Amino acid sequence: MEEQQRYFSRELLRWYLDNRRDLPWRRQHNAYYTWVSEIMLQQTRVSTVIPYFERFIAKFPTPTALAEAPEEDVLKAWEGLGYYSRARNLQAGAREVKEKYSGVVPDDKAAVSSLKGVGPYTTGAIMSIAFNRSEPAVDGNVMRVLSRYFRLHDDIAKPATRVHIEHIARDLIPDGHASDFNQAIMELGALVCTPKSPACLLCPVMEHCAGRLAGEETLLPIKTKAKPPKPELRYAALIEGTGVNKGKLLMRQRPESGLLARMWEMPHILVPKQMSVAGLPDAEAQDMLRGALHQEGLTVLPIERFMDAEHTFSHIHWQMRVFRCSVAEYAVVPEGYAFIGRDDREQYAFPNLFVRLLDAYFAE
Repeated sequence: MEEQQRYFSRELLRWYLDNRRDLPWRRQHNAYYTWVSEIMLQQTRVSTVIPYFERFIAKFPTPTALAEAPEEDVLKAWEGLGYYSRARNLQAGAREVKEKYSGVVPDDKAAVSSLKGVGPYTTGAIMSIAFNRSEPAVDGNVMRVLSRYFRLHDDIAKPATRVHIEHIARDLIPDGHASDFNQAIMELGALVCTPKSPACLLCPVMEHCAGRLAGEETLLPIKTKAKPPKPELRYAALIEGTGVNKGKLLMRQRPESGLLARMWEMPHILVPKQMSVAGLPDAEAQDMLRGALHQEGLTVLPIERFMDAEHTFSHIHWQMRVFRCSVAEYAVVPEGYAFIGRDDREQYAFPNLFVRLLDAYFAE
């Protein structure tokens, strides 16, 4: 086992130093950059994150700048990445850094791990990548690589398995090379030891990979399937303004807390479960939408179906049927609502689903 471990650490590090990608957050050992990039990279491709990261750092170059920014600006900069609670937690963590550590991310594991939204993986990534501390940073890529290399049959969805793999990863870190080594495992998982079609012949550690030698490289890691997201059918109102608001849409802001808190959206309603399998005929759906919005103090007249759209959150799958509607010209816009035109969009943060719907509308 020791020779297998030494071989892995030596050859992987050598490969990484020759093949690592030039990524903006790798160009300097900046703990804030590492922190921001790791939060952005959760469940998002590197190619998608790069422009977001560059724009975000240009707008909020330090923890203090992020801490002092209006939340709406932070959400707008995050728009399109999804998982907006991560942006809020990142800003909350930045405020802690400003208040407790004079705006500098501390070189202290306990302090970093106590920051809002920073879990064991992000703590390990910051401590190892930015400060070169011998701390494991075990994400999905690392669990996949080590499960295959050591032929581990434990379910990686279980917390105990993560803890076990963290112990293995810690023992693999070469003295003085934690930063490069942890990034090397992530890089191998992203580029070579991929989920469905691992490129074993290109792998720098293939010679001693127990999973490959056993012919199990595509069977590992073992992971129980997550519970599928709950489907929900929703009817939405694309409300076109009149008079001075012609060419604009009436949007509403979501509540202060909960899913997509304080973001902007088209008014929409949840269709009762017993009606949601196939949905109602359009005429009945429009009546339901009109009646529900009337109870919110909004008088609209649905005209026709505009389009269907969908979006999956971690636990919910929204199926959205959107109806084009007209509305009376308001002297005063109802509280929590605003007429938003093409040129106003930069002032408001929208969830991904409504970004797509707005793009479709303004492209007409």
